[in-house]
Amino acid sequence: MTTVTFERLRHLADPDHLPTLKAQYAQPKPAAGLGDLDPPPRILLLYGSLRERSYSRLVVEEAARLLQYFGCDTRIFDPSDLPLPDQVKDDDHPAVAELRAHSLWSEGQVWCSPERHGQITGIMKTQIDHLPLAYKGMRPTQGRTLAVMQVSAGSQSFNSVNTLRILGRWMRMFTIPNQSSVAKAYEEFDDAGRMKPSAYYDRIVDVVEELVRFTVLMRPHAAHLVDRYSERKDRNEPVATPAEAAGLVSKPAA
Repeated sequence: MTTVTFERLRHLADPDHLPTLKAQYAQPKPAAGLGDLDPPPRILLLYGSLRERSYSRLVVEEAARLLQYFGCDTRIFDPSDLPLPDQVKDDDHPAVAELRAHSLWSEGQVWCSPERHGQITGIMKTQIDHLPLAYKGMRPTQGRTLAVMQVSAGSQSFNSVNTLRILGRWMRMFTIPNQSSVAKAYEEFDDAGRMKPSAYYDRIVDVVEELVRFTVLMRPHAAHLVDRYSERKDRNEPVATPAEAAGLVSKPAA
């Protein structure tokens, strides 16, 4: 049986260095007044390329720096050791166990994929395929918020973000309205891998701000919003009658 060691997290270089952000226009607490900010919102970030200079990873790293600036805890999963689905019996592999643990830890997620042949990459899909709807009686994605992003080598496209939205809905996540699509990504980063000032960067800031707001706004309601009749039935968990809910009578034992 595998053990979870949390060794597959990427660490940010200069996590507090935001050279492109114009701080005078940014709200350090974009979710202030929308809900409880303590503990900090927990955000997992996934990217879809294993290249040494992976632009989807660089976008995710910029998003993670912004999330930390806005008061969130972040984890960036490194998929380099992840096997293909069903390659290992019962998915009993340390990288799979870690990915699922990170997803269970998260309240919200960011998915960023390159567009390859008009679609998301196999690396991106593999990560999502390793996140089951139900896992050891828990649900690694259900009720969590999601922001979707993509990078392209050519002109701006939305094929990958559209697919990620479909996958997010399938995984029972709440995908925020805003999204990011960075065209000609090879032109948008300096030699150090930091994003240059552009409308593309500004949109990433917009997306991250919105993700923080939706995550905090949904935090006290997530479990209630995904409470389902079919699952209560499977668990043999009768709901309280109005009289029981009001405390007028006792709820019978299941």
